[in-house]
Amino acid sequence: MKRAANYDDDLPDLLKASDPILGLINLARMRKMGLREQYDDSGIDAEWNTVDYVNRSLLKYKENMQLFDFTDMLANFVKEGHTVCPYFDLCFVDEAQDLSLLQWDIAHLLDKRSDRMYCAGDDDQAIYRWAGADVESFINLEGGSETLSQSYRVPQQVHKLAERIIDRVDRRFVKDYFPKKDSVGHYEHIYDIDQLDMSEGSWLIMAHAGYLLAEIDTTLRSSGYLFEFRGHRSIPEKTSIAVNGWEQLRKGQEVNGAVAKKIYSFMSSKERVARGFKTLSGLEDTDFVTLDKLQNQYGLLATIDMVWHIAMDRLPEQSRAYIIALLRRGEKFNGDPRIIVSTIHQAKGGEADNVVLIPDLSVAAEKELETAPDDIHRLFYVAVTRTKNNLYIVEPENMARSYDI
Repeated sequence: MKRAANYDDDLPDLLKASDPILGLINLARMRKMGLREQYDDSGIDAEWNTVDYVNRSLLKYKENMQLFDFTDMLANFVKEGHTVCPYFDLCFVDEAQDLSLLQWDIAHLLDKRSDRMYCAGDDDQAIYRWAGADVESFINLEGGSETLSQSYRVPQQVHKLAERIIDRVDRRFVKDYFPKKDSVGHYEHIYDIDQLDMSEGSWLIMAHAGYLLAEIDTTLRSSGYLFEFRGHRSIPEKTSIAVNGWEQLRKGQEVNGAVAKKIYSFMSSKERVARGFKTLSGLEDTDFVTLDKLQNQYGLLATIDMVWHIAMDRLPEQSRAYIIALLRRGEKFNGDPRIIVSTIHQAKGGEADNVVLIPDLSVAAEKELETAPDDIHRLFYVAVTRTKNNLYIVEPENMARSYDI
């Protein structure tokens, strides 16, 4: 990590980035833990003197600039809320299992200022302890409780597996939870993702850590599937718009200026577009043009007989091969992907007809399974309960460092 010699000069740049030291400082505040204690517990790759200096510099910087971050707002509300917070007839706290200790202080303050308060959550889905969540506060809440016991997603066979996983949690609120009534479902262990035909239905492919998904990206591309990989489409929107736009022009249809500019960005000067016309100067994004108009007024040299991968000769070879594979499979590559590739944490709250789960663990997760196993059990419980029909568990590459499902 590159840092300026003077932290005070570099601090505004640090505040713009996801910096591990700033994250550590914020986590200590959310957990209401001393910074040194949080540092000792974190294993961060930084000297304590550096962390301490950044913390003191940050406090000084915010004080001098009269700045407040979100955690400051939470802390100030805890401090001043009893004088400024209005009274409520009713308060709701949702996803309460994910609240940090600092956020719980706010919840308790709101409780005192309300006639009634309801906290909704599921301790079995508490998978954000690493971000400061304190599930014990949720489990230990006083007052009555009501369990919504009927699942409208999880099929019967997968439910049995999920129950075996969550029963491994030592500290939890025991509850009755019944599977979807009209769906038996199916789960099985597979050797490789290539065994699966993913041409229909929705699919969610998950792993504990992002690096474990790298080979999935390669496999799906070579198979000609459109997918979303950790929040990004497998083919950029700009590329799909340009390809579709060019084929529309060849069919005699119009495209707007914004689409035409995307098409030109994948064409070479002198070969496909006359020199001086590359930026389509003078053409507004909302103007509409035909192929003839682009050829006669905007320097287009590409002709109607050129299919998209010939006309747009600056498309990277990998993109060209991937799009051809998509078209051969019949994928509508300008549509919403049916296949989502994600970490389990990113997929929480999601669902799909079919779930593919990679049970391999990172080195850090393997250690966590030994020291704080409940968190890992909850994580894989969340993973298997994302499916509406089928669950496929891929055989791990390293049996000794994987979660036993």
